[in-house]
Amino acid sequence: MHAFFKLITAVAVISSLSGCVVAVGNDDFDDDDDGNNWRKTQQYNQNYVSGLKTGTEIGAVRQNLGTPAFSESFNKQGETVEVLFYRTHHSHSDGVTSKDECTALIFKRGLLVGWGDKAYQNL
Repeated sequence: MHAFFKLITAVAVISSLSGCVVAVGNDDFDDDDDGNNWRKTQQYNQNYVSGLKTGTEIGAVRQNLGTPAFSESFNKQGETVEVLFYRTHHSHSDGVTSKDECTALIFKRGLLVGWGDKAYQNL
């Protein structure tokens, strides 16, 4: 009888745990429950970039937009140039953000000097 009680208890415990699922991390494009978080972030980025003014400090941009999708830093004519790429438009439904889905923000001496494809091409 004692073994039977242990068996019933074990079956009850296993049955109660069989429906438990533990989800750790979510690297799939920052989706939320309705799958629109990346769209909201992209829209926020578009709105923020459309209101930018030259001379904006890089720290302010990073604080408002967060970590860029891509970044570059290099010297050109003795001056450090930093380029931050933020996703602003959807091109491919492949689950990966690419540079062609981003707007380049160009900084010299920590200040915004231009943004967009033309500014990036003219570096």
